[in-house]
Amino acid sequence: MASTSPSPTSLSTPLLSGSVAPARAAANGHANANHHRHGHDDSDAAASVCGDGGGGDPFAFLSEDRPPRDRGPSPADPFRNGTPAWGGGVYAWARTLLLLPVAALRLALFGVAIAIGYAATWVALRGWADVQGRPREGAGPMPAWRRRLMWITRISARCILFSFGYHWIRKKGRPAPRELAPIVVSNHISYIEPIFFFYELFPTIVSSESHDALPFVGTIIRAMQVIYVDRFSPASRKAAVNEIKRKAACNSFPRVLLFPEGTTTNGRFLISFQHGAFIPGYPVQPVVVRYPHVHFDQSWGNISLLKLMFKMFTQFHNFMEVEYLPVVYPPEIKQENALHFAENTNYAMARALNVLPTSYSYGDSMIMARAVEAGKANCSNYMVEMAWVKDMYGVNTAEAMELLEHFLAMNPDSDGCVKAQDFWAHFGLDCSPLCKKIFHYFDYNIKDSITFRQFLVGCAHLKKQPLFQGACETAFEKCRDPETSDISRGQLADILRLSMLLPSDDGMLKLFNTFDVDGDEKISRDDFIRCLGRFPFLIAFFAAPINGEVYIEIV
Repeated sequence: MASTSPSPTSLSTPLLSGSVAPARAAANGHANANHHRHGHDDSDAAASVCGDGGGGDPFAFLSEDRPPRDRGPSPADPFRNGTPAWGGGVYAWARTLLLLPVAALRLALFGVAIAIGYAATWVALRGWADVQGRPREGAGPMPAWRRRLMWITRISARCILFSFGYHWIRKKGRPAPRELAPIVVSNHISYIEPIFFFYELFPTIVSSESHDALPFVGTIIRAMQVIYVDRFSPASRKAAVNEIKRKAACNSFPRVLLFPEGTTTNGRFLISFQHGAFIPGYPVQPVVVRYPHVHFDQSWGNISLLKLMFKMFTQFHNFMEVEYLPVVYPPEIKQENALHFAENTNYAMARALNVLPTSYSYGDSMIMARAVEAGKANCSNYMVEMAWVKDMYGVNTAEAMELLEHFLAMNPDSDGCVKAQDFWAHFGLDCSPLCKKIFHYFDYNIKDSITFRQFLVGCAHLKKQPLFQGACETAFEKCRDPETSDISRGQLADILRLSMLLPSDDGMLKLFNTFDVDGDEKISRDDFIRCLGRFPFLIAFFAAPINGEVYIEIV
């Protein structure tokens, strides 16, 4: 990003003068179109003619570079559970009715097992000073006699798995010695894997702080010497990585278990790995978990916990396979540790599972969940492959979620697409020729509608242009009132007229409120920069002041 405002000459490419390519203009009989000159502030101005609103690049004054051509929604949906909601045919209904008495017994076993496990854990933690704060204080490992007492809870965990229908679990390979691989990573499909690994390895886990308040579960995970993390706090993530490194380095602690995908998937894909397990630079043993099935998909996707538990209770048997893979060692080049280490581990697990690694991430699951919450159809169409977007453009999940809220307010159709009229109505504008050009910047495939992915990538692509920040600074300096150093509603209306934008009074108020971020009835420099940071395509409205030119477009 440029740190200083560029001079007008450095942003001298006109907004509309290149809106019709010469060859196209000649083909349409516009090669000799008349140019009109219009006076403004005693300065001469150039003008251009455009026969339609679809051609040209409204951001040519920033760069000739266009966002990558969108390939459309990916057929991959790593989060969707494949079991019909309550159906499944005659067999599924007959099996459910037949197993209802068995489900009642399984539920009773589940309740007894969790009660015994909780009681044993409570005793094991009794008197262990400041147990609530220990995970945050860099405390030492749990004493040996307390760990031995936790075997009661571990056996209770195996009984819980039995109650869910996992009567036997097929295992392949063996856990590597803790001294060789102090960190274990696994794919994450259901809530079953944490229960299994608790029984099998009794590891230290990384968990959200919100889990600490869960009944029964919070107490048990504290006994696992949990490492708490707030995934949206950089400071918390850094502290968690330091704690992972500290515990991995000491053989007195259990091995550390992480689910690097950060959320559950349906097991048919691997999503992008977070790097917390790989930054410390210790060898990692990958473990892959499979749930072979014909009628019942056991993944915790778009299905509620209670419904998933009920379906597990009403199965004859649920199949589970666990395979311990060879240890993966960090690359020798330290600077490439986290990225390459994570990729190597991801590929090793993908090969073992015979699935495709994808660029989806936890952020995509949040995006899809928000679309579901908003009552949208085909919610997987809203996913954007957040890992790729973050790597390519530096956009984080919070920024994507903020943009998603505006996109959802634009009345997307059943396919998750927004038309130009609905797009601009959100900002109080009609589809003027300039607005059509801006929309076609996103609508690279000329389908007269855009997906959320196209919207997000287009905005991110504009913000990444080297001249963008400087253009924002220059635009504000050219448009602000010299006395107040702000932009009033009247001044904004005058600026829009330079680009042939004539919104109604209500539309003008709506657009002004978009720029007036803090709601103080004036657009300050901070308001202006923040608004364009959120909606970078609006910079096209200020191309004329930036270049010191005025354009009249004949339609």
